[in-house]
Amino acid sequence: MDLLIFDLDGTLVDSKLDLAISVNAALAASGRPTLDDELIQSYVGNGAPILIRRAVGPEASGAEVKSVLKLFMEHYAEHLLDNTDVYPGIRESLDRFRAAGKKMAVLTNKPTSLSLSLVNGLDLQDYFFRVYGGDSLPEKKPHPLAVERLLEESAVAKENALMIGDSSVDILTARNAAIAAAGVTYGFKPETLNAPPPDILVDRMEELVQIVFQRCTSS
Repeated sequence: MDLLIFDLDGTLVDSKLDLAISVNAALAASGRPTLDDELIQSYVGNGAPILIRRAVGPEASGAEVKSVLKLFMEHYAEHLLDNTDVYPGIRESLDRFRAAGKKMAVLTNKPTSLSLSLVNGLDLQDYFFRVYGGDSLPEKKPHPLAVERLLEESAVAKENALMIGDSSVDILTARNAAIAAAGVTYGFKPETLNAPPPDILVDRMEELVQIVFQRCTSS
């Protein structure tokens, strides 16, 4: 595996509390009832517009969703690092991948500006040659466009690339791009990782390091 493509929220960073706080701040500012943190967490994965659409409910108009989304983006941009940090073992795993010469990228449906703020704010920027957010390209996950672009930019063949994520969105992205997929069970949506199932399933990122290096050795 020469190219490793990582999801961000729920895979590299535990951002669920800051996301929930900002969603509820936006709901409260718009006069709507707040939601349980776990419910908001279940809405994450398809980008901020869909997150807010789910939070406000199907009865809300497009203009109302846009208004709450603006409030969310403003609050989250100021508070996205209040409680967010990398998961245990992430830095050590990225260090090992980098030392082995692996090319690494981030592919998330989070808006690009917020994704870069997280990556830079947590001092992860030197690990990745590219950070693609949900608005970086005309299509977002699970569409394969971003993976295809990363394959071109890294000059890595499909059979040597791996998508790593915590939800079915990431696994579907890999399937649509015809690359291998790894799921992490510690993230936001482990219950979705069986439809479709990933090629690799791990409880910790360090386990994935071992698997990748074992496969490199055996090949």
